[in-house]
Amino acid sequence: MPAVRGFFYPRTATGRSSLIPPPPWFYSGDLLTVEYRTEPGRVAELLPPPLGPAPEDPGAVAVIWADWQSCSTDAAELLDPVRAQYKECFVVVRCSYAGRMYSRCVYIWVDKDFALARGLHQGYPKKLGSIHLTRAHPYGQAAPRIAAGGRFGATLAAADRRLAQAVVTLREPAESNGFVNGHPMAHHRWLPSVVPGQDDAFGELIESGVASFEGGQPWRGEAELELFEAPTEELARLEVREVIGGYHRQVGVSWNGGRVLDPAVVDRAVVGPADVDPAVADRAERT
Repeated sequence: MPAVRGFFYPRTATGRSSLIPPPPWFYSGDLLTVEYRTEPGRVAELLPPPLGPAPEDPGAVAVIWADWQSCSTDAAELLDPVRAQYKECFVVVRCSYAGRMYSRCVYIWVDKDFALARGLHQGYPKKLGSIHLTRAHPYGQAAPRIAAGGRFGATLAAADRRLAQAVVTLREPAESNGFVNGHPMAHHRWLPSVVPGQDDAFGELIESGVASFEGGQPWRGEAELELFEAPTEELARLEVREVIGGYHRQVGVSWNGGRVLDPAVVDRAVVGPADVDPAVADRAERT
């Protein structure tokens, strides 16, 4: 019998059906960022052990909209754009581990399945959503310029509910596009057990960052941000207490793996005996 091939599901004899190819992965896109402060306790509740709050400004949050074009090494996706283009909105906080500062994505929505699969491999908690942001263009009246006075809007929705909306008005060039998403990522990769009531079958804490980076001139300005309640989302718990600012930047990055910080992080809090029907658990154990 031939071995099955493919970096991700589904694996087949040829591997051609795999949802994503192996890294490295390359990304070019526009980022619209709004940074703000929320109640630090709301950030802390999203930091499972062994992570702790950031020692300075622990309530700082960044909501980032991104319009991406991406590809693997052979760049074949660029000639079949449906496999290359996608949008996402992600929410980043900062945390500490072993005396070092990290960024951490606590919520993220994308609009393509291949982007979702790549993110799960990287430890991003990706879900499907509807994401839109104003595109810059140097000509005509149907797009703002990346310049003073340029106004950009962005929206996020999931399961037919709007979750966030923002407006950023550019004022001046900046040294960076914010400080919250400025560190390596500390992410958990988890796989729940197939046995009801059991601890996770797999869990590890990883560090992830870009392998290469290019960036255009960042711009900053005033920002407006609104978050909305939804039945199956908790973004609004990170309520806006104070807007820090808005940013726009065009970037190009690549990703080619990370490293394991803690190889044995198993979640024992999410699923426990009280969450499982005893009769179901008994049948599973006897099976």
